Amino acid sequence: MAASSDSLADILERVLDKGVVIAGGIGVSVVDVELLTLRIRLFIASAQTAREMGMDWWTNDPFFAPNARRDELAARVAELEARLPEPSGTGERR
Repeated sequence: MAASSDSLADILERVLDKGVVIAGGIGVSVVDVELLTLRIRLFIASAQTAREMGMDWWTNDPFFAPNARRDELAARVAELEARLPEPSGTGERR
């Protein structure tokens, strides 16, 4: 076995730069009746490489964009407050 001069950091840099796709599937059948099917796809790359490939699903997902979620919540609270009736007496809302 030949010794490799690549360090783990070099290998990781290459993987993140180019990307790696791992795909597989597992099926469990009994007497030709499929009971369970698992299909697994794993893509490992840097965020920049993934964006270049059009795989930037996390940018629009509120779970991964907490500021977008906070803005959405603030807008919903403002909408609900606007629906509240005016308190009698002062004419001001709290």
